[in-house]
Amino acid sequence: MKLTPLKLEGAYLMEPVVHGDHRGFFIERYREDYLREIGSGTFVQDNHSLSSEIGILRGMHYQLNPKAQTKLVWVLSGEIYDVILDIRRSSPTFGQWLGVLLSEQNKRQLLVPRGFAHGYCTLAPNTQVLYKVDEYYSPEHDRGILWNDPALGIDWPTSQPILSDKDQRHPLLKDAEMNFE
Repeated sequence: MKLTPLKLEGAYLMEPVVHGDHRGFFIERYREDYLREIGSGTFVQDNHSLSSEIGILRGMHYQLNPKAQTKLVWVLSGEIYDVILDIRRSSPTFGQWLGVLLSEQNKRQLLVPRGFAHGYCTLAPNTQVLYKVDEYYSPEHDRGILWNDPALGIDWPTSQPILSDKDQRHPLLKDAEMNFE
């Protein structure tokens, strides 16, 4: 597996080696030893989402400490524009974001470290996203940042996303509760 560090410290793009032939393909999706080398913890929960339409936006989500999560994200079917936002106040890249395309075709994975908000927008119908997390979901620690905060300038692939009620009500970054240093 090829691990490429991204411009936001702690985030990695992971590209598995694809072994393919006339029958299909085989890849290693998860290798604990590779992730341990870059300081990632052990995953405890898998999350799987299905988005039925193009333009569904989920995010920008995170959990506060002590229940913050590292996420390993990939697409089983379809395609997403995946965005991470550094919300570690002492980080030199605080408030900066980056986006990557993840799809069933490119088979890439994104490692999202603790201290980042995460969201994605679907680019194909019936997109299925799977992600591993290293901390269990905790409703009392669940937080978010508004997807279209003008101070962030995230370049989403749609200006009229399909959003949950919860994702429409997240605060701006300047007003969000964060406890990451």
